[in-house]
Amino acid sequence: MRALPFGLAVLLSLVVLFLPASGVPSSPPGTDKVVHLLLFAVLAVTARTAGWRAAPVLAGLLGYAALSEVLQALLPLGRSGDVLDGLVDVAGALLGVGVSALVLRYRDRRVAAGRSGG
Repeated sequence: MRALPFGLAVLLSLVVLFLPASGVPSSPPGTDKVVHLLLFAVLAVTARTAGWRAAPVLAGLLGYAALSEVLQALLPLGRSGDVLDGLVDVAGALLGVGVSALVLRYRDRRVAAGRSGG
């Protein structure tokens, strides 16, 4: 059950990253970069809270970022691959791993304090 949020995040990412261009709503410039950043941060956080280690999560998300941009360029979706989107994806993954490290560290300290009665 701990992996369910990650599975849902993956499904969300597939919709967001591979929706044909005709289905993508218009938005102010730069909005797509924010979406990429947050999407990959959510993927990283949910993977880490599912119990997966940071290095494999980052490696997997790096590969996913590169593959998604290549597929966007190759598939007949009316979309194009963008190196900057891929870099923002990686930044989002790094952000997510960093945030999850802080959250997990805080949680572990609270659990330890609860065990020691303090």
